[in-house]
Amino acid sequence: MGLFMILFTLIGGITLSAQSSINGTFSRKAGTIETTLLTFLTGTMFLTIFILFFGSGNVLALLDAPKWQLSAAFMGTMYLLLTVMAVPRIGVIATNIAGIAGQLIIGVIIDHFGWFNSLVIELDAKRAFALLFMIISLYFIYKGNKGSNKENS
Repeated sequence: MGLFMILFTLIGGITLSAQSSINGTFSRKAGTIETTLLTFLTGTMFLTIFILFFGSGNVLALLDAPKWQLSAAFMGTMYLLLTVMAVPRIGVIATNIAGIAGQLIIGVIIDHFGWFNSLVIELDAKRAFALLFMIISLYFIYKGNKGSNKENS
């Protein structure tokens, strides 16, 4: 099952990069906020159908969730909006690496302090070096993008 989850996550990453590129291009014509809205409306329709046929939970339980947990929906919206804004300006790979670096940085902090009732995993040298290498890769990818833009101008 673990191998399937890795494969599913890999496919999810592929679709996320494709979506970022398509949304970034579409936002030049429709607008950033409008493109984000279209993405969420489409997702809402898809998930509504999916829940009707395959859902086994209780949608009304959302009303009983602690209010701070509902902030995750806002964070997801902000992530998509910021991604749609970034792709046309810095490219898909720089946007994705920056997003992944941000996820890793906050993930290490959340793990280290056990925020949100998560498992506590202390920051060690290996994790610190992994973060450093991610930031270095972001730097080189971004600089490479800027060099390509100058050559194309």
